[in-house]
Amino acid sequence: MASFGHFIREEREKHGWTQTEFGAKIGINAFAISKIENGSQKFSKTKLKELAELLEMEFQKINDLFYADKFAVEAYKNQCSENVFVVADDNVKYLKSTNAKQAKIRFDQ
Repeated sequence: MASFGHFIREEREKHGWTQTEFGAKIGINAFAISKIENGSQKFSKTKLKELAELLEMEFQKINDLFYADKFAVEAYKNQCSENVFVVADDNVKYLKSTNAKQAKIRFDQ
């Protein structure tokens, strides 16, 4: 996938929707859809659930694609090596482990 905007364009075209039709379905004007598809405007994260429903895709997949694009753009803009994604993955694993709910220990007999 080239970008989230490219993903939007591919899915819109797969469904045979014009930018105007797609925009009406998702509540975004056609001018904004054009800008999203060409990368000059970002898709709103508040519309991700609506997009998943419209495209009949799992929300998690849409959410992952959206944030992967954001992370990749930031890494590129800041001239990070590809190792940044390995470090980020390790950080996510750490955050998950430290935020895991601890089981309650009962000391009554």
